[in-house]
Order: sequence, then structure tokens, then C-alpha cells
Amino acid sequence: MNARKRRRQIFWIITKHWWRAAVESRFGFVGITVRREVFARELRFAFEKLGPAFIKLGQLISIRPDMFPPQYVFEMENLRDSVTPTPFEEMKPVFEEELGKPAEELFESINPIPIGSASIAQVYKAKLAFDYKPVIGEVLPAGTDLAIKMVRPGSEEKIRGDIAAVTPLVNTLHKLKPLKRFNMPQLLQEFADSITSEIDLRIEGRTSDRFAFDFIDDPYVTTATIVWPQSSKSILTMQFVEGWHLHESDQATAAGVDARFLAIHGADVFMKQVMVVGRFHADMHQSNLLLTPGGKICYIDFGIMGEVKEEHKEAIAQILAATVYADAKRAIQYSADIGLIVRDSEREEVIGKVSALMKRTFSKSPRDVRGFAIGFLSILNEQRVVVPRGFGLLVKALVVVEGCAQTVYDDIDIVEAAETFTTELVLKHMLRPARLYKKLPLAIDAAINELIG
Repeated sequence: MNARKRRRQIFWIITKHWWRAAVESRFGFVGITVRREVFARELRFAFEKLGPAFIKLGQLISIRPDMFPPQYVFEMENLRDSVTPTPFEEMKPVFEEELGKPAEELFESINPIPIGSASIAQVYKAKLAFDYKPVIGEVLPAGTDLAIKMVRPGSEEKIRGDIAAVTPLVNTLHKLKPLKRFNMPQLLQEFADSITSEIDLRIEGRTSDRFAFDFIDDPYVTTATIVWPQSSKSILTMQFVEGWHLHESDQATAAGVDARFLAIHGADVFMKQVMVVGRFHADMHQSNLLLTPGGKICYIDFGIMGEVKEEHKEAIAQILAATVYADAKRAIQYSADIGLIVRDSEREEVIGKVSALMKRTFSKSPRDVRGFAIGFLSILNEQRVVVPRGFGLLVKALVVVEGCAQTVYDDIDIVEAAETFTTELVLKHMLRPARLYKKLPLAIDAAINELIG
């Protein structure tokens, strides 16, 4: 299909779903929250019909609460990325092109029927042909079950073709005043730039190894061991991890796994990623976590990571503490240190709205982190407060952590689970020698004023 026909197809599919949303929302005569939910849902349906490029674009929207209203951000979590698999005969040449040997010589055996098939990659199950000493962890003996993730041939070209087809349409829509603030051309360029790294599976493999190193001393955390001799740009070979997805926690519990403990421990692991390591898994949905028969949480698929700057850690610790103790004023105060600036003329109004939101969402147990996050981002959106990208991604990731924990047990309160960790972290930051040295003159001045006042 040439670019013009594809552009016409894109236009009509999106227009069809826009019209459906307009009718369902009674052409705007409903509340703004409901209206956004309806339009977000129909946009997701349109993206699913339009294929791989739009599914990936939707996934990018889902991690950009700094650019889009929260209803769109959280709706895009539900994108279904499952497509008809490419026949194995079309995938086999990739092994020889990138690894120098046919698949039959690289593995003891390989099942030609994929166990997973998404828009860019599909996954096969195989067996290791030789003993392998990994970068981190114990030796994998020959015969170990493997999972092989492979990029579909032509995936990049197809996605870039869709980007080229949709660019004129996006540039036209950007001229409309109501859509300008979403800066869709910037998002499209960011998406185009991300494709290069997403199809290079070596990046994901290195991130997985780094995560394994970060948590090497945690007896309850594991990752899939990467088999580097059988990996390349388009092929990522790793140990196949047996386990249960979070919605299968009943089966894990029946097998003797303490699923509740692991769910709560997962919240601590997230806090450590953010506040200690400075890197966090930003795509922790159910499919990317397993409860293993050995009583561990296995993290997989490191395609989306967030980073926390060292100079922002204290502010984030204070914001988390303010959230734990429902202190809206403190949360807004420290948010300024990481770039979330509320105008002085609107500060009291925003604090009042956030305080009321905390009362609504945190008055019951378990506290509703998702409800708070959507409400908080909505307040900022309504007030036209610019949300720093890293901050938005962090808020979104925290909601995902809550969703994962409550998939196991719906009464888990991750705010409560994080309370001890957060309090200790704030104290640690407050007692740092550099901070005390900085605050000492102010403390002396205050003391002198008190004595002579």
C-alpha cells in the first residue's frame, strides 16, 4: 500500500472512531472526565486496527503523562499487542545472517511454533546446546529451556513507512489550537527515534543484566539469564523461566509460594530501584512479572526504563513521604525541586484540590493510588502545570506497581507497604553530612534570632 492510500486509511479509521466517541459522549454534553475516557477508549480501538506502528505509538502515549491527559495515558495500557505470527521458515534466515549458523546448529532443539507473537517480535522455545557460564548467576547446563525473542524481518521498514504516511496528517492536526499543547509532531519524532533502540535487542539484554547485578543480593528477586553467544541485534536468547503470572497467584500459593509476601516485597523493590539504584522498570504490567516455584519475583522485558537523577532523590523521597502522610502542601513544595512548578497565584488552589483528592482516595484502606494519580495529573492538566517527563513516568510506574500487587491480593495497600522504607529514606537524606553542613548556618541564624528576640 502506497503512502497516500495508507494515509487515507488511517484518516478514515480514526475519523470513524472519533465519530463513535462523539456520539457516545453526546457530542461533549457530559463531564470532561467521562468525555476523555470515551475518546481515549475509541482512540485505542483505532490504534489496534491500524497495526504495529500505532500500537507502539499508543504504548509511548501510555508512558507520557507529562504530555497527555491521564485518561489517555491509562487507557493505552490496555492496547492488545498480539498479531498473527510470521511463519518460522521466514524467521530462520535471521539466525544464519546474524549468528553465522542455522538454528538447528545453534540449539539442541527449537519449537517452530511461537509461544508469543507481538507487533515487532515473536518468541520461540528452545533448548541450550552446551553448558553456558552467564555474566551473572550460575552455569546453565546443556538442555536448559530457553526463550528466543526475535524481531520480525521488515518490522522497522513497515513502521517507518507508517510514520512517513502519517506525518503530513499529524502536522496538519498540530495547527488546530485545541491540539497544539499535545505537540504531536514532537511525539512522532520521539517515536521514530525510539524505533532504532527498540529493535536492537542487545539493549534490552544489557539492561536485564544490569538489573540482575543491582539486585544480586536480594534473595527474592531474579531475572531471565541472557545467553549472549546466541544473541544479536535481532535475536535475544535467554533462560526460559517457569512460573505463574500474577493473575495465577492462587496456583502459586497452592504450590507453597508466599505470593502475598512477594507482592508486598515488589513495592520495596520498586522503591529501591527509584531511590537507591536510580533506574526503574517502567513497564511492570502482569506479563512482565512471574512468581517462580522457588519463591522469587522474576522481572522480564526491560524495554522501557526510567531514570532518577541523583540530585532529585531527596525531593522524590520527600514527595513520597508527603503522599504517605497525605500532606499536600509538602508534596507540592518538593515537587518544585524536580521541575513541577505551580504558579504562586495558583499554589493555594492546587494545594487545596490535592488535599481534597488525598482525603477522597486515601480515606479508606487500601488507599487508592491509581485514583489519586489520575486525579493529581488531572488537576495539573487543568491548571496547565507542566509535568516533567521523569516525574510523570514515575507516577505512572507507581500506579502499575499498585495494580500488580493488587492483582495478587486486592487488599494490599502499597502506600502502607512503602511507609517504613520511605520514612527511613527521608531520615537518611536529612542526616547526610552535606545537607547538614548546608543547613547549619540557617539553623545558627534561627537560634540567634530566638535568643536575642
